[in-house]
Amino acid sequence: MTEQPEPTPEIDLTYVLEALLFVASEPLSIKQLAKLARADEADVAVALQSIEALYADRGIVLREVAGGYRFATSAIARDAVEAYLLPPKSTLSTPALETLAIIAHMQPVTKGEIESIRGVNSDSVVSTLLERNLIAESGRKDVIGRPMQYGTTPLFLESFGLRSLADLPELELEPGQPLELDLLVAEQPLPLNTPEEVDVEVLA
Repeated sequence: MTEQPEPTPEIDLTYVLEALLFVASEPLSIKQLAKLARADEADVAVALQSIEALYADRGIVLREVAGGYRFATSAIARDAVEAYLLPPKSTLSTPALETLAIIAHMQPVTKGEIESIRGVNSDSVVSTLLERNLIAESGRKDVIGRPMQYGTTPLFLESFGLRSLADLPELELEPGQPLELDLLVAEQPLPLNTPEEVDVEVLA
């Protein structure tokens, strides 16, 4: 009589999700995780809640950002992580952060519209933000000259810990009140694997 192989023990879904989230270089949605783990989306959602609770008080936490999930460094370890990831030469200047805030809240927006708010030429800061993949071209405006418009990227959401643009703080402006640019982007701890260009400390 041929011996039957013993059944393979079922692998805990949380282990699989932990591994996927650990190696991922970008946020993974529940749909993506379910496909990769060959599991039901409902089971993945429950497992993510378990992982979130497990890591709640650790140096690494599970965060929902940019339409997906990823492991991120906890705020309690922020100073040490930033000291390692962010050399001084890589920080964004105040004008660059100011421009980024304008684009985040007014996108799609042209360079001319940015300059009308800031009152200075913005060629350099826009180029910097493009190079660092925090903004991207988003088509031309249908006016004379067809100037290029700009909007933020998924990396912007990841870098500032935002699930979507809806998480940006609202602007409460009175009629005729100028646009205030301080702290238009909320301060958040940096996620793991965030490129070294963004220094959120200057947003405080």
